[in-house]
Amino acid sequence: MRTIFQIVFGLLVLFVLGVACSEEKTETPEVDKLIQQPINPNGDSELALLMRAMEEEVKRIKEQVAKGEPITITLNHEEILTAHATEPKKAASPEYKAFAAAYLQAIEALKTATPGQSTSIYDQMINSCMSCHQAVCPGPMMRIKKLQ
Repeated sequence: MRTIFQIVFGLLVLFVLGVACSEEKTETPEVDKLIQQPINPNGDSELALLMRAMEEEVKRIKEQVAKGEPITITLNHEEILTAHATEPKKAASPEYKAFAAAYLQAIEALKTATPGQSTSIYDQMINSCMSCHQAVCPGPMMRIKKLQ
């Protein structure tokens, strides 16, 4: 009886391990992976996560501009107007909304820019980021300078 129990138990363990190891993992688009990576121990706001994803996209855009390639936008940058912020009052301020509008205009202009126009539009976009962060949230200014 004890041997039968050991055999059944062993088979059960093998079955569970087999199922656990054979689970099919689905790939999440790279953008979703970026947005879902909190780094703060107390959690990150939607806006903080979105801005980190925007930074990664802007790095890619910077390369496209440098190479004279067509600009591809994969994120919904409009979410900067609706994403929950760490400090909601700052994101609700008229200053933030004005800077966000300038940033979004630059993103829209980049979508249709010729290679000759893209450098100046890119610079305007980075300047709008820097201006906003100087006025509203100075923390990431060093990271933005690296995008210039």
